[in-house]
Amino acid sequence: MEFVAQNLNDIILSLQPLVVEWQDDTSRRVIAEIEALPVKTSYTDDDVKRFLDVHFDDGLLICRLFLGLSKDQFTGVLREAMKEAGHGVSSYRKNPEVFLEALVALGILEAMAEQTNRAPKWSDVLVERLRSGRGSAISGQKRGRGVEDFAEAIVRKIFGNNYACRCTFTGPRNKKAKSDIAIPSKTEPRILIEAKGYGATGSKMTDIIGDIEKIIAAKRSDTAFLFFTDGLTWKQRKSDLRKIVEYQNAGDITRIYSYALAHQFEADLLQLKQEYGL
Repeated sequence: MEFVAQNLNDIILSLQPLVVEWQDDTSRRVIAEIEALPVKTSYTDDDVKRFLDVHFDDGLLICRLFLGLSKDQFTGVLREAMKEAGHGVSSYRKNPEVFLEALVALGILEAMAEQTNRAPKWSDVLVERLRSGRGSAISGQKRGRGVEDFAEAIVRKIFGNNYACRCTFTGPRNKKAKSDIAIPSKTEPRILIEAKGYGATGSKMTDIIGDIEKIIAAKRSDTAFLFFTDGLTWKQRKSDLRKIVEYQNAGDITRIYSYALAHQFEADLLQLKQEYGL
């Protein structure tokens, strides 16, 4: 093959959009089911049951679309609503009434009535594209930032302005690592806090392991390290959460908190403030 020295601009000019068909067999089936749904002012369990009986996975997808939840979010809340009963097709076939009760508790009937009776506007398509694209990323950012802001509010209540937020702290032997909160400062922190919230599984949930390990490696051994987190998707990433718990059990993390343990978080900060003379 003869060698040809290519030109960057020539290659760029040759590029074109990659347009692909977004629908697959599942999408086409789901669209057909949705379009066949009669418009009513209210719906019952039987309407939902029909979706699930025709094709269980498609039926769950339709429910998720009505509720406006991502797959991870829907799986998390459905698992929570089902408790120990399971959330797959076997559980549905074994006890459909319990399964339907869980979906009703999530608001599926109200969501169906709201969506089917909504007056369509041309802007709906663009709004949905915005929601599923940029909106999805913003939701993830807000979930994480919401947990950070919640933890910071408690820190501010106890320590005033004597802390650094979203900083790179310096440990012994000039080791450095990033931390969401360093108390009383990033140069000589006595308390370090990581605050992360998740509404969907993904690489970020695994990345936190690396972030935690960097903090453990950089901090003084007598520096308290608190981890504040929340989100049902941890139930789908138990191996990652288990690793964090192992670090806590080994003494590398002082304690793990969630919104439900916020009172303990505040109490422990008050105790640490007294112990460290802050």
